[in-house]
Amino acid sequence: MTTPALILDNVRVSYGDGDSQVHALDGVSLQVNRGEFVAIVGHSGSGKSTLLAVAGALTTPNSGEVQVAGESITGLSDKDLARVRREHIGFVFQSSGNLPSALKARDQLELAARILGRRGRRSNDELLDAVGMSHRADHRPATLSGGERQRIGIARALVGGPDLLLVDEPTAALDRNRAHEIVRLLAHECHELGVAGVMVTHDLEVIEHCDRVYDMVDGRLTPRD
Repeated sequence: MTTPALILDNVRVSYGDGDSQVHALDGVSLQVNRGEFVAIVGHSGSGKSTLLAVAGALTTPNSGEVQVAGESITGLSDKDLARVRREHIGFVFQSSGNLPSALKARDQLELAARILGRRGRRSNDELLDAVGMSHRADHRPATLSGGERQRIGIARALVGGPDLLLVDEPTAALDRNRAHEIVRLLAHECHELGVAGVMVTHDLEVIEHCDRVYDMVDGRLTPRD
């Protein structure tokens, strides 16, 4: 039986008080299984980024239950939350500009492995091959296109063999063809490696590559038919 890598149960996150209170997440429940790639679609300010922050053990909800890789992270200390992120979660960021400029592509992955203190079942060279970047392994970010830098970011996020992959607007700076390539790649890697993937996006053109799609409106999550 497929086991969930992420469970959100009636999660609420609110900011402010009284009449000025904003409900960033308003009773959100979500389960994502290993080997599944799920999209969360919504406009800016809908709560998508807050959902990723909660799932990524970066924001503590006001109420509700959060489980990552079978472990409840509700009420954990900052130290233990950092451990959960290190051991179980990979992040793909919206901007590929966060790659250290002095490091070649292969070295980007080596640095990630050293920080994590572990590697997944694929070597760095195998990860570069999986994302179609073997031929650019010795190139630095400045010599790579936006799509190529995003591929390196995906490989880097997979270095430690995470249970959960969280993806923030990966197509924001890409043209249409590159956007489809990147999201197809993300879906393939989740299916191939048995990783649970959650992508937040406003790009409706790429959601065809996802296993399930949810709409986020005013902090509420509903499945799309």
